[in-house]
Amino acid sequence: MERTRIAVAGASGLIGGALARSLASDGHEVVRLVRRETRGTDEVRWDPEGQYVDTAGLAGCTAVVDLAGAGIGDHRWTDAYKKTIRDSRVLGTAALAEAVASMDEPPRVFVGGSAIGFYGDTGDRKVDEDAPPGDGFLASLCVEWEEAAAPAQEAGVRTVFARTGLVVSGEGGAWGRLFPLFKAGLGGRIGDGRQYWSFIALHDEVAALRHLIDTEDLSGPVNLTAPEPLTNREVTEAMGRVLHRPTVLSVPAPVLRAALGEMAGDVLSSQRVVPRRLLESGFTFAFPDVEGAIRAAL
Repeated sequence: MERTRIAVAGASGLIGGALARSLASDGHEVVRLVRRETRGTDEVRWDPEGQYVDTAGLAGCTAVVDLAGAGIGDHRWTDAYKKTIRDSRVLGTAALAEAVASMDEPPRVFVGGSAIGFYGDTGDRKVDEDAPPGDGFLASLCVEWEEAAAPAQEAGVRTVFARTGLVVSGEGGAWGRLFPLFKAGLGGRIGDGRQYWSFIALHDEVAALRHLIDTEDLSGPVNLTAPEPLTNREVTEAMGRVLHRPTVLSVPAPVLRAALGEMAGDVLSSQRVVPRRLLESGFTFAFPDVEGAIRAAL
């Protein structure tokens, strides 16, 4: 296995941190992008809002992976927080893509973060990477986020967009908030439970990101979701089975809207997204079913 130097933005987050640990454990040199002053040769200074990246620190990197961004579900979606969500992604990607494009010897691949929010509410319809963008805040955000990587693409750097689904992990993210509720016997379906959830185990998310880095003929959007999305009702039942807890409670849609505001629309929406390009490129899931993904998270 070739030992390489790989830069990761967002290495303090759930997915970026797991990716950095996985790469380091296999002997790769991981360079973390940080907003504060650097503390060693394994860190590179950047300022997404100020559009600054210390490109000297990226020298010798074969890949740059951009997973930085403020938490989607960390706060109610006020206009100010929606701007924070957008700027942390779009400006960060733009800064990194410009930096990569300016290098005399740029990395071989730029992996840009994205999300299945790109597709909006798909109802019962299965969608793959050929589907157009949907409507709403997250869909327009993902379009802008991916467009911000244009400088890297135009410089001839292979550019891949990791359209990630709901990551099954007990360590953080949306699923990390579900586990304590279900363990306490307070878990239940959301709304009518018929909306599709396109999930992926954290283990498979990391493996898929590494697959994107290593697979030289992959570029453009790639869905990072398990092969068979399930409804919220089916996911709820699986959580109950694995955790041996009742799941008789439910959160009615009006209550959710009152609690979450605009964000409730996305929680209640249905996204039946399949990973066609990932499977066609030869990727194998370790946890293709939700029960396996839940057990792996525990």
